[in-house]
Amino acid sequence: MKKENGLFSILQRVGRSFMLPIALLPIAGLLLGIGSSLTNQTTIETYNLGAILGTGTLLNSVMQILAQTGNIVFANLPIIFAMGVALGMAEREHGTAVLSAAIAFFIMHQTISTLLALNGQLAEGAMLSGTISNVVGIQSLEMGVFGGIIVGLGVAALHNRFYKIELPTVLSFFGGVRFVPIISTFAYILVGTLMYFIWPYVQRAIYSLGDLVLRSGFFGTFIYGTIERALIPFGLHHVFYMPFWQTGLGGSMVIDGQTIAGAQNIFFAQLASPSTTQFSVEATRFMSGKFPLMIFGLPGAALAMYSVAKPTKKKVAGGLLLSAALTSILTGITEPLEFTFLFVAPVLYVIHCIFAGLAYMIMHILNVGVGMTFSGGVIDLFLFGILQGNDKTNWINVIWVGLIYFAVYYFIFRFLIRKFNFVTPGREDDEADTKLYTRKDVNAAKEDKSALILEGLGGKDNLVNVDCCATRLRVTVKDSSKVNDTLLKESGASGIIKSGSGVQVIYGPRVTVIKSNLEDYIESLG
Repeated sequence: MKKENGLFSILQRVGRSFMLPIALLPIAGLLLGIGSSLTNQTTIETYNLGAILGTGTLLNSVMQILAQTGNIVFANLPIIFAMGVALGMAEREHGTAVLSAAIAFFIMHQTISTLLALNGQLAEGAMLSGTISNVVGIQSLEMGVFGGIIVGLGVAALHNRFYKIELPTVLSFFGGVRFVPIISTFAYILVGTLMYFIWPYVQRAIYSLGDLVLRSGFFGTFIYGTIERALIPFGLHHVFYMPFWQTGLGGSMVIDGQTIAGAQNIFFAQLASPSTTQFSVEATRFMSGKFPLMIFGLPGAALAMYSVAKPTKKKVAGGLLLSAALTSILTGITEPLEFTFLFVAPVLYVIHCIFAGLAYMIMHILNVGVGMTFSGGVIDLFLFGILQGNDKTNWINVIWVGLIYFAVYYFIFRFLIRKFNFVTPGREDDEADTKLYTRKDVNAAKEDKSALILEGLGGKDNLVNVDCCATRLRVTVKDSSKVNDTLLKESGASGIIKSGSGVQVIYGPRVTVIKSNLEDYIESLG
């Protein structure tokens, strides 16, 4: 398989490699949210649940298990990211890359730990507070998910370079994929040694930059929210927000005697702590702004698009828009709606980005302390806002701000669509075809659709790499001029983004099935 070229293609692969560990966060957050909420003594006393949830009851034990199993995921995100990034960046033999990443992670941190011990820096007070932490049982420098990403990217590079290596006959047993964990071990002894010397300076720089972001106040929050939405079309938003969520760039806080870095880590550490009386708004400022957008704003835009659809197409447009709106409300997956108006009326998306920044800023101003795992939909709002109580989160502010957002989005989108005659769903010239499909039709359509997608991507020989994230088919091609946008849109894509050899085809949440069907179809071609 050929290597991907260009910054966009590289960042695209890095962004999608984050998706596997990110996709784990909702279930971990669900377990931690339910478990922590229903073992919180204040909650038990407030709702008189002592008889069924009090200490020593069976249900309390079950909730404790849920809380701790969810918490262990967040406590070990660095190694999870190391393995997930290696998996996403490896070209072939993915299992070897994941194993090598785990080994390299242990090796790097044990090397750092040994050097710290040799220099007497593990003693209490020898290093700045928060500099050293327990990483999978090893006393090492606090590198957070940056440490995992360093391992994942480095091991993937070694893996892609050496997994086919042929050694001299006497050493041939250690060739091929067996060589990858070996070279990774030696490489990460060196990386660990290097990190021992340079990471304290990097750490200080990260914390200084994080402090600058925090001191930027409400305006900084507005800029963060605007940029995060603006990067959605390019698929680079994961690369942007992850450092704020998982590293000192998003701030740090001492919780139960331990220094926690990263906005999301701070929130979930507070969630797991029985001493938390109010969640840190300085942490949740990087998350809570999504709730007014996902639950209220975009559904308001969907209603506006439905209201201006042609009478003959309202039923078809209504079904599509209702489905997309419900997806946004429940799960926080917004791309089906966002890309609907991005490609027919970019000015609406510009307005949307500005309102996104304002939503983050308003939530910050109103001290909304609701965190999230991944989505920002009703499920996260219930678990991490409503269930935690208004005193801890000020979640009620999400509702009234959200209602205003619903009205603003509805009236502004409706006005602009009619004023400039934007061709949103239901306003096309051609009549839409509707048809009820049998199971036989659906099975036949899978192969037909895959063939159409493959043709739209320029054929089998034009493909270098095929992957997907939550809503997009992410493809690297040899020649982007062979990509046919018309065919891809006929296959059901709501939009196509091309930059160099990187192509993103937006299908919405069903993309994982589309990817699997496409891979099966390509394999059947031999």
